[in-house]
Amino acid sequence: MTDQLPEKGIVLFHGNATRGGDIHPGPNRLLICLKAESPLCPQAQLHVVQNPYEASQFLGCYFIPHWPQPGLQPRLDQRQDKFETIAFLGHCNSLAAELRTPDWKMQLGQRGLNWQPIINTNGWNNQHSIDTRWNDYQHIDAIVAVREFHLKRPGYRSKPATKLYNAWLAGVPAILGRELAYRAEGTVDVNYLEANSMAQVLSCLDELKQNIEFRRRLVKNGQAVAKQYSTAAITQKWIQFLSEVAMPRYQAWCNNSPWGYQMQHWQAQWLNYCDRTLRRLKF
Repeated sequence: MTDQLPEKGIVLFHGNATRGGDIHPGPNRLLICLKAESPLCPQAQLHVVQNPYEASQFLGCYFIPHWPQPGLQPRLDQRQDKFETIAFLGHCNSLAAELRTPDWKMQLGQRGLNWQPIINTNGWNNQHSIDTRWNDYQHIDAIVAVREFHLKRPGYRSKPATKLYNAWLAGVPAILGRELAYRAEGTVDVNYLEANSMAQVLSCLDELKQNIEFRRRLVKNGQAVAKQYSTAAITQKWIQFLSEVAMPRYQAWCNNSPWGYQMQHWQAQWLNYCDRTLRRLKF
């Protein structure tokens, strides 16, 4: 970890880092952008993306799953088949407005359910007000995480499926929105539930509450694939990416000609422009 760009080597940086510093490639310096939800970085030669739909070797974008929640505390075994506490663990702008109203809480209360969200409202560069309990699933019986209702097609192509595999690792059923990452890494009605309206969310909760076998099966199916998203599994994906993609690309970059550097820079700027245009059009 450094705040100074080395003259030589492979440099990995988060997409937000370009907001506060001059990050640029060099003849012996290859840049890899951890893209997150930012546009393609015009300075980077490679990108690591957190949604499979953004992966493209042509664009130099390689998918590696986001890390699971640090220090995750799974649901307590002692809760057994209890179904009382429904939660959302995330940022305010990741929860549909309808799920932040008194009516939503009232609808849950009528079903004997408690709404216990842990919501943060901090900006990307302000960590002082963060509620750090996103790791605690011990007393949670189901997760509801829908960003937006009534989507005509699955969306959010730059968002990760973190809430899905955190739920798998925690042993908690998840009701999620119509998002590309969830569909790419999970299977609807097999290891998570999908809802595109308030009525569908409530219907999913009713099913989970009334059908204990279905709930158990949903959790078991999630746990069967959860090991693919452990820190150990993701570490191996990083090792593979660095050794099989980044290092060979670095050698090729160092052997490039000045004209080759300029051509790649122009290409990166063009891809950045195209990416920003598609984002404005919400593709």
